[in-house]
Amino acid sequence: MDPSLISLIAASTAFTGGHFVLSHPLRAPLVRVLGEKPFLGVYSLVALASMVWMVLAFRASPPGSGGLNGMAGDVAWILASLLTLAALVLLLGSFRGNPAMPETPLEKIAVASPTGVFAVTRHPMMWGIALWAVAHILIGWSARTTIVATAILILALVGSHLQDRKKAALLGNTWIQWETRTSFWPRWSKLLSVGLPLWLIALVLWLEATYGHIHAAGVPAGIWRWVG
Repeated sequence: MDPSLISLIAASTAFTGGHFVLSHPLRAPLVRVLGEKPFLGVYSLVALASMVWMVLAFRASPPGSGGLNGMAGDVAWILASLLTLAALVLLLGSFRGNPAMPETPLEKIAVASPTGVFAVTRHPMMWGIALWAVAHILIGWSARTTIVATAILILALVGSHLQDRKKAALLGNTWIQWETRTSFWPRWSKLLSVGLPLWLIALVLWLEATYGHIHAAGVPAGIWRWVG
């Protein structure tokens, strides 16, 4: 294996593992020793350092196919394009009315109704990120892209599950009741009912992002793969 890919695997593992370790088993003891704000500073530095390492390792890795054939036909590209559009809908919708935000009062969580993207899943942001990763794995464009996308997929889905456990331990029955009103696994049939304005905003941003993909990555994505 190319040494640069080994470095990328190590960096991606550090990025994902660092989030897991600092968010869960090490969080409480480090907060007791350092305090909440210093801990957040350490957490941010570790996350930033591992992300920079991953970006540098990615850039140093072989571009292009990298020996992967993947499902690089039109069917795979169409599926990947639809997945990234759905991912953007979930991501954008997650910024409004999210009971999982740390500053949300318990009484608001207790009476929260799962509307919009939260009717699809209680983790719309993480599932949006996961769909982005799946789309890139599906294409199999390069070994380096697949490595990074796999790490992000694991971080998004395992991280969501661990967040549920942490919230249940911290908030008790209030969070457990929110879990009973929502679903971890997306209810895809509800995605079309999140509202036309959100879909239109997501579509515009998706068109811009996929067009920018041509210049940022040198690969035409979305409809630009077929529309010159």
